[in-house]
Amino acid sequence: MIKASVYMICLNEQKHIRRALQAVKDFDEIIVVDSGSTDDTVSIAKEYTHKVMYKKWEGEGVQKAYALAQCTNEWILNIDADEEVSPQLKNEIERFMLQDEYVALDIPFHEYSLGKICNDKVRKNTHIRFFKKQNAQYKNMGVHAQVEISNGKIKRANGTIHHFSDKFIHELVMKNNNYSSLRAEQKTKKFSFLKLLFIYPLVFFKSYILRRSFYDGKKGFITANINAFYAFLKEAKLYEKELKNN
Repeated sequence: MIKASVYMICLNEQKHIRRALQAVKDFDEIIVVDSGSTDDTVSIAKEYTHKVMYKKWEGEGVQKAYALAQCTNEWILNIDADEEVSPQLKNEIERFMLQDEYVALDIPFHEYSLGKICNDKVRKNTHIRFFKKQNAQYKNMGVHAQVEISNGKIKRANGTIHHFSDKFIHELVMKNNNYSSLRAEQKTKKFSFLKLLFIYPLVFFKSYILRRSFYDGKKGFITANINAFYAFLKEAKLYEKELKNN
């Protein structure tokens, strides 16, 4: 048994959640916070833990902060329902808990896009997902809330988390449309025409060239364009917001 807590927030994730929980079933504590699933998400979660609770959706940051607060162990792992901890990462976590130099792991994510795993040469995003509870908190309660670490060193992990993003293009576009609206509403910076002008080619270059999405062929080209358009939408909607307020 790994003496650490795992927490997850979810909604209608019956397709993925069993895989996610199966990978962490030998952790000491699993906390699942559901926000009103109408499929079999909750019943599947209860096969792995008795700590399944309901909380009305109040935003990603609020939900995750609540789930984190329910954890009782010193060491904490956060995963989403469409993610899977690799065996290599799990072994690394066990070793990591024995040291006292670092308080968190910054973990690489091996992404799936358009239903298929990305080429291993595509540069991986990293997220802080394993940490000491006393050193972690959520400050950003908006979209894409990430835990922030204080008073401690962070180490990059070697093991990965697999992220099974199996959304079709129309679903990605709908998601990015919603997220860009939320991000524009949260922004306090003023609109910049120069940023609007250059954000699309810059983000495309970053995604396709610097992050090496070209290794994914046609799929990588499509993904880079979707990422660039999302960035463009955020700036365009910031301009729209200023127009409404004037």
